[in-house]
Amino acid sequence: MSKICVTAHANDFAACVTGIDLTQPVTGVLSDQLRAQWLRYQVLYFPDQPMTHGDLERFTESLGPFGHDPYISPVPGHPNILEVRHEPDEAAIPFGSSWHSDWSFQAAPPNATVLHAKVVPPIGGGTHFADGVRAFETLPQALRRAIEGRRAVHSARRPYSHEGYRAGGKRTSMRITPSDDAWQTQCHPIIRTHPESGRQSLFLNPVYTLGIEGMDADESSQILQELFEHMLQPDFVYQHRWTENMLVLWDNRTVMHSAQGGYSGYRRVMHRTTVAGSVPV
Repeated sequence: MSKICVTAHANDFAACVTGIDLTQPVTGVLSDQLRAQWLRYQVLYFPDQPMTHGDLERFTESLGPFGHDPYISPVPGHPNILEVRHEPDEAAIPFGSSWHSDWSFQAAPPNATVLHAKVVPPIGGGTHFADGVRAFETLPQALRRAIEGRRAVHSARRPYSHEGYRAGGKRTSMRITPSDDAWQTQCHPIIRTHPESGRQSLFLNPVYTLGIEGMDADESSQILQELFEHMLQPDFVYQHRWTENMLVLWDNRTVMHSAQGGYSGYRRVMHRTTVAGSVPV
């Protein structure tokens, strides 16, 4: 077995992994190595991986069982793969363009998201990632005291209720099904302890986090604004550039992400899976 090569980015947030063929099963020692690197760097990317649907499914399952992906119709015949597509003539903003953590409104949000690039536009279309671990470690003491022991209220209502979906602009290339279920809420600790690494991070995001449980709306809004401004400082953000057949894996428990635009007039196609998670603590 060839040895994998891991090249880290600044602040040990995100790393490039080469020397591995993800079209082959990832098992045993190799699986343990990859998981250790993923937990350390939070975002891993693998260039030059021309994967089929079956390859993507097998790699995802090497990390754990599939997560549940609501509101979006999957690829026909592959219920655990979502196609993130934007056509050249589509007017809607890119899917996932606001900062978020995937499905944080669920009782047990996914541990991981896996995204595989099929069609990459020649300009734009990058993905930005924000490090919730370093954001927590550098949090001003007054702000930390304000959120210690607090829980945030999460909901899918902004993008996936009927009202929210209509406000986001019509999509012609993805089958999204808004629902009244999106009005439901779920509360999670703002300071989350990672169940595997033990590291603490901030676990909230501008899309799905509505407020802070038990707190006055104005005070809650002010604290959330301060938290988001802190979390999205350039020093905590890794700006990822895609190439065709690249696969990216990130830890949804500690990382926010945002899909970038800038490719009007070009097609962009990605295939996405999630790995089931646990209840945040």
